[in-house]
Amino acid sequence: MDVLAQQLFNGLTIGSVYSLVALGLTLVYGILHVPNFAHGALYMVGGYVTLMSMTLLGMPYFVAMFIAILVVGGIAVLMERLVFNQLRDSPPIHDKIAAIGLLLFLETLIRVIWGSDYRSMTTPFSDDIISFLGITVTTQRILIVVAAVLAMIALQLFLKKTMVGASIIAMSQNREGAFLQGINANRVAMLTFFISGSLAAIAAAINAPINLVFPDMGHLVILKAFVIVIIGGMGSVPGAIIGGYILGFSESLGATFISAEYSDIIAFVLLVIILTVKPQGLFAKGAH
Repeated sequence: MDVLAQQLFNGLTIGSVYSLVALGLTLVYGILHVPNFAHGALYMVGGYVTLMSMTLLGMPYFVAMFIAILVVGGIAVLMERLVFNQLRDSPPIHDKIAAIGLLLFLETLIRVIWGSDYRSMTTPFSDDIISFLGITVTTQRILIVVAAVLAMIALQLFLKKTMVGASIIAMSQNREGAFLQGINANRVAMLTFFISGSLAAIAAAINAPINLVFPDMGHLVILKAFVIVIIGGMGSVPGAIIGGYILGFSESLGATFISAEYSDIIAFVLLVIILTVKPQGLFAKGAH
């Protein structure tokens, strides 16, 4: 039972990170129908900006995280303005090619500036260990869960309780109807990309201390985030959250009770099983 409880908490930790990254993806897809393959690069940049703000500028951990949110959110807005907005009337394949180009550009830029070395990130929460109910965890893992849940709650309140959030939902449900109501599509797109980049930065900043920071750190995370978005239903916010935790628990339990060697395959096994039962995903949006 202690092993099970430990792995359930580990699954909660992993799922929290997956859900944050998948949320950013699903928001952008819901508004623009763009599968942003460069989202993994934003996650990676968030990790580097947090780390370098701490090591080079001497910033406290949470200040460094806030800087990463602003920087990565700003980069995401630039991506939307300079690339995706310019391609809005182009064939859909152009968006995908552009996103892959942005991914390669950002990864190469990071390698040129900081190299390809694996770097560790130490925070005030990295070494503190807490034991309760047979579970032993670092406070950093508790921070991951708490920060992710708070970010999700804040996002839900923003989308449900504010006029700007309502405009994002309206755009995702019916673009033409939103235009007729006078919603500023450019402003909504920019804000959506900023939120998407911010979520990626938060995920990287809280997850990097228990992993490592390196140029390819976003590859596997973004691959699994796409699986989560498909499982949950393209453009569905609840689907991204629940799908992230389903995958997190499945990977953690599978690595313990089946084999750690197959933990990364579990995501794609789940994808096949769920799409066989529900081809549109668990929370498919009727408009799509």
